[in-house]
Amino acid sequence: MKPGEDPKPINPWLKFTLELGPPILFFIAYMRMQDVTYTIGGTTYDGFIIATAGFVPILLASIAVLWKLTGQISRIQVFTAVMVVFFGGLTVWLNDERFFKMKTTLVYGFFAVVLGIGLMRGQSWLKFLMGELLPMKDEGWMILTRRIAGAFALMAIANEIVWRTQSTEFWVTFETFGLPAFLFVMFMTQAKLIERYAITDDDGAA
Repeated sequence: MKPGEDPKPINPWLKFTLELGPPILFFIAYMRMQDVTYTIGGTTYDGFIIATAGFVPILLASIAVLWKLTGQISRIQVFTAVMVVFFGGLTVWLNDERFFKMKTTLVYGFFAVVLGIGLMRGQSWLKFLMGELLPMKDEGWMILTRRIAGAFALMAIANEIVWRTQSTEFWVTFETFGLPAFLFVMFMTQAKLIERYAITDDDGAA
């Protein structure tokens, strides 16, 4: 897709499936294989490592399909894919699940830091990513960015605490459902803010 062009329309349920399908499949795979070990090439791997090895290509395939269908791939998707490939690869190569668990902390921490840097510069980099979806006044974007940056920071801290103190089964459930649910609720609770600072036709005419 050329710069400035709108993404091609896609069925919302298909988009939802492609975006949430990979982590759900990872969750299902881990739950089925968590008590099983596999010996490959003389090395023994537990179910978490095998589930991680399967998650990486599935995620990349889902992003590729979304790109093919919409003609667009977001910077967040690219960054997430790079992090998953890197830390997923380290997890399998070193046979150590800690790297994949750390990935979630680093992803959310990175988002919090990047948004925070933009705020210190007096800019909303969240607007740069989502401005076309949510037409808002700059003041609204600054408030929303502060809240979302705080949410990402809390998610990074929460993930770090959970993976270091809880079982792998608990972490997989928390990472698959808990963190996305928290972020979803966080966005939903910003409805009044978005409505208050929304750019209307009257604003545009002025």
